[in-house]
Amino acid sequence: MLTVSGISKTINGVKVLDNVSFVMGHDDKIAFVGSQELAKTTLFEILMGNMEPDEGTYKWGITTSQAYFCKDNTKEFDSSLTITEWLTGFSPIKDVTYVRGFLGRMLFAGEDGVKHVNILSGGEKVRCQLSKMMISGANCLIFDEPTNHLDMESISALNEGMMRFPGVELFACRDHQVVQTTANRIIEILPDGTIIDKVSTYDDYLENNADARKRTVYVASRDEDSN
Repeated sequence: MLTVSGISKTINGVKVLDNVSFVMGHDDKIAFVGSQELAKTTLFEILMGNMEPDEGTYKWGITTSQAYFCKDNTKEFDSSLTITEWLTGFSPIKDVTYVRGFLGRMLFAGEDGVKHVNILSGGEKVRCQLSKMMISGANCLIFDEPTNHLDMESISALNEGMMRFPGVELFACRDHQVVQTTANRIIEILPDGTIIDKVSTYDDYLENNADARKRTVYVASRDEDSN
C-alpha cells in the first residue's frame, strides 16, 4: 500500500525525520506516537505531496487513494462558501442531495448547510473535514490529531468509525483509547528523527519497552482530556 524509503527532513536547522523507512501492508492501521509533533505532521505532509523531503522517496500502491485530515485547517476554511458548496467541491457526484447526506452523517442539519465555512467553530470544522474524507471514497486515510475540538461523544463515534474502516490508516492522536483500539502497529518517532517500528497495540508497546516508558510516549486518557 505504501513504501517509504530513507526519508529525511530538516526544518529550521533541526532534523525532524532521519532516514525514515517502512512498508505499510493491506491490513495496517499505524499509530505514530512520541513527543515529536512536528515530525509527525511533516511526515504526513510529505506523504500527501504537500512538502518535499530533503532525502528519500515514498511510493503509494497503484490501487490506493488517499484522504488527509490536516491538523492546521486554517487555509482549508479560508473561504466564503457555504458548507454545502464547500463539500460539493470535493464530491465525485455534484448533487446537493447526495452531498447533504454526508453532512447529515456528521450531524449537520439541513439548515446548517447554508453556514459559511469561514465562521464555523473548531468542532464544526473537524466534522466538515471528516465529511470530506468520507465523500472521497479513499481507501487510505491519514489523520493528524483528529480528536482536537471534539466532545467525548464525537470522539467515541470517530473511534468506532476508525476501527470499522476497511482500508488502511496512518494517524497521530492524543486520545489513548483511539490509539489502543485502532492501531495494530506502532511507529514511535524519536527526538533524533529516527523511528522504532513495532507490530503491537499501544499498551503492549509501552509494557514491553522500558525505554519508551522512560521517554513518556504520552497519550491522554479521555478522563484526563475532560478535566
